[in-house]
Amino acid sequence: MNDPLAVVEPEISCAECAACCCRLEVLIVGDDVPERLVADNDWGGAVMRRLDDGWCAALDRQTLLCTIYGRRPGICRDFATGGHDCRAVRRAQGYGTADGSPPG
Repeated sequence: MNDPLAVVEPEISCAECAACCCRLEVLIVGDDVPERLVADNDWGGAVMRRLDDGWCAALDRQTLLCTIYGRRPGICRDFATGGHDCRAVRRAQGYGTADGSPPG
């Protein structure tokens, strides 16, 4: 099998995560997200507000945990920790090396 995502990795959990998904654009569709965390994207859609460095405004930068976890958007709820999409984003950002260590 030549699937690069099939590489055996240590288990990924939020506690060991680098919050890679918190740098993705997250559409808000009928979600109960606090207004202070919502912005409009270039096409007029509601998205999670991101800080100047690209990180989600709801991310606690000390713990790398979501500050609105119970009210996070559906797309965040569907993004399975350690799932195929999670591993793809981690690899794209330089994580998921053979030993599971972060880049650099």
